[in-house]
Amino acid sequence: MDGTVLVADDDRTIRTVLTQALTRAGCKVHATSSLVTLMRWVEEGKGDLVISDVIMPDGNGLDQLPKIAEERPGLPVIVISAQNTIMTAIQAAEADAFDYLPKPFDLPDLMKRAARALEVKRRAPAPRPKEERESDDLPLVGRTPAMQALYRLVARVMNTELPVLINGESGTGKSLIARAIHDFSDRRTLPFVVAGAAELASMDGPAAILSRARNGSILFDEVGDLDEEAQARIVRMLDSFTDNAPRVMATSQADLSHRMESGTFRQDLFFRLGGVTISVPSLRERVDDIPLLAEHFLGRAERDGMPLRRFEPAAFDLVRAYSWPGNVRQLENTIRRLVVTGSDETISRAEAELVLGNQPAVEPLVGGGDGEKLSASVAKHLRRYFDLHGGVLPPPGLYQRILREVETPLIEIALDATGGNQAKCADLLGINRNTLRKKITDLDIRVTRRRKLM
Repeated sequence: MDGTVLVADDDRTIRTVLTQALTRAGCKVHATSSLVTLMRWVEEGKGDLVISDVIMPDGNGLDQLPKIAEERPGLPVIVISAQNTIMTAIQAAEADAFDYLPKPFDLPDLMKRAARALEVKRRAPAPRPKEERESDDLPLVGRTPAMQALYRLVARVMNTELPVLINGESGTGKSLIARAIHDFSDRRTLPFVVAGAAELASMDGPAAILSRARNGSILFDEVGDLDEEAQARIVRMLDSFTDNAPRVMATSQADLSHRMESGTFRQDLFFRLGGVTISVPSLRERVDDIPLLAEHFLGRAERDGMPLRRFEPAAFDLVRAYSWPGNVRQLENTIRRLVVTGSDETISRAEAELVLGNQPAVEPLVGGGDGEKLSASVAKHLRRYFDLHGGVLPPPGLYQRILREVETPLIEIALDATGGNQAKCADLLGINRNTLRKKITDLDIRVTRRRKLM
């Protein structure tokens, strides 16, 4: 790697780590904790690449990107930020950042991106005016690789004309992704129309939808659940589009390719909707985002006039270990329930156990149709997990994380089937009783004895 890199970050440790790594790779490095100093270097013609934090003591790094592009067209900028929301990724893309990485970042990954940035000669686009946007109510937050890959994909497709198909389980935020694509695109001032079975029930439905949408955006909600007649109406609607047609998006919990193969979903509609497919990860696939989401929902509850409450560590450990079959929507509802049902400032483990104990704890089987083997469903789930990382390997320790995801529901269901009898459960599973006890402790599984033996 060859070139001069300008590093701007108010964290001394990050400046030191990046300076050492880039120097070892053969680069010259100028590092600073000040955006003023960074901009002076840029104006002086220094640097072949900028790596900048967003929140700095003397300003916002994203606000400097148009100035850098104007002063030094073609100078690539890699944005790194602890502000891990979809807004940050979108704003970085709108400001024409070469790349965006969340903190904490993977150093080898950053080095690869830096090497690519130094090799690629960009044509600097003209700065685009930005609107002030309120992000507090946008619950698309997360710093896990799965969510960051999703953010980058959203940022790339939001101003294209391609149709977008958004897949994911119930409660993952599919409609929020669609709304974000519209709200931060060039069509943001135009209507956003959601069309479901009710809107497509009559012959006049498509015409009414088009009249409302004009050349904004149309979202076909849960398109996989529409009957054959509604699907045919969508196909005819899409075939009638002219040059000023609205942007088309669709959401689906179902595996549309499987339904197409089984004959319950039209092949022509499948290919019309699948210009770009975005898979929204389940909460089980991004457990490390639960703290961010929990804080977000606690803060939202407080803004809504509810009491200010916080989790005690033991209670939060329980929340983090839960399987969340209802995903982010279930997490939000659970936290709001915890906020309103307790009087103390701290949410105790006993409270969390009581609330979670009244909800289904077994996560749904991902993918698959009738007769699909468990191994095929697991393989599909894992392929999607790898795909969501956008060509970057998942964090180390994947084997143990996956085993834990499988072991926990397996042992919980086996214990339930044997009425909490650990000797019977160990025999059913074919493992030593002491091994079962250790796993129950390590996985924080709650055991309830009752008279129920299968």
